[in-house]
Amino acid sequence: MADVLVYALHHDGAFNKNSLGAVCEGVARSAEIGGACDVVVVGGGDLTDALCATLGHHGARRVFRAQGPEGLSQPVIDVMDSVIAEHGHRYAIFGGGLLGFEIGAGLAARRQAGVTMEVTAVRVDPEHPGTLVAERPILGDSKISVSRYRGELGIIISRINAFEVRPGDGGEAEVLDVHVDYSPWSAQLEMLSRGEQRGAEVDIEGADMLVAGGRGLGKAESFRLVEELAAALGPGSAVAATRAVVDAGWYPYSTQIGQTGKTVAPKLYLAAGISGAVQHKVGMQSSENIVAINKDANAPIFEFSDLGIVGDLNKILPKLTEAIRARKG
Repeated sequence: MADVLVYALHHDGAFNKNSLGAVCEGVARSAEIGGACDVVVVGGGDLTDALCATLGHHGARRVFRAQGPEGLSQPVIDVMDSVIAEHGHRYAIFGGGLLGFEIGAGLAARRQAGVTMEVTAVRVDPEHPGTLVAERPILGDSKISVSRYRGELGIIISRINAFEVRPGDGGEAEVLDVHVDYSPWSAQLEMLSRGEQRGAEVDIEGADMLVAGGRGLGKAESFRLVEELAAALGPGSAVAATRAVVDAGWYPYSTQIGQTGKTVAPKLYLAAGISGAVQHKVGMQSSENIVAINKDANAPIFEFSDLGIVGDLNKILPKLTEAIRARKG
């Protein structure tokens, strides 16, 4: 049996998309190697039995719940170290992002375990059934590096939203309270306030629909067209940008998609005036549906788009916005 342990972050009474993707990946891969997936959650009174049990809907077997400060890495490391020591999990999987990187790295140091960051795929090792390997793009995403794990524990930290959230057919997970004596240094930090980093009023990493603007917009003022289209699409939509746009000061850095920005996987990614350089592609290529609007018929983005529109975005975006508004009445 090779069980997998996942850390799930929650905020405002819900688990975030990135964490749920890690849970789903843990469930799928553990089943392939004859194990099961458990989840660790850390927090206060908002971590109710009902909320924790919902992780079973995605296939989680057990939820280990600890009372402590949510959003800080050291307490989570203490909890996961204790759970792994008692139950012998073979792998630990984390969703990406700064907190996931910090917890995963800290747990690796604590348990002297191998760790791979920026993972985009996990699979069973065909040469050693019952074990997992992690794939990580390198050299500007032109090559794939494969990590195999020695020792008792392997730690896998994904890129943000690299793992898909899939509804499971499981029931409710068993919720188990764990009591951990936190390390002295774990109590040195205090959470003064908590919020989600947002771009253009909406969390782009959790948005179902993204309208992204590139240098083809021509000027900062043209982002009004992108914003109006996102607003017409309604709740769950947000505005994103390319590095060139951010570097030019046209739009906030928090909205940047790409190799040096954020990785997203919305249901719809509409790229307006974006050429599709590899640095941008790696941040949005996992989107379910990619629609590109560009006046250059040879733009690289058309090579991996589901739908391409060649034309003047200054004419197309307003008509598209008008059509969506009319359709919605």
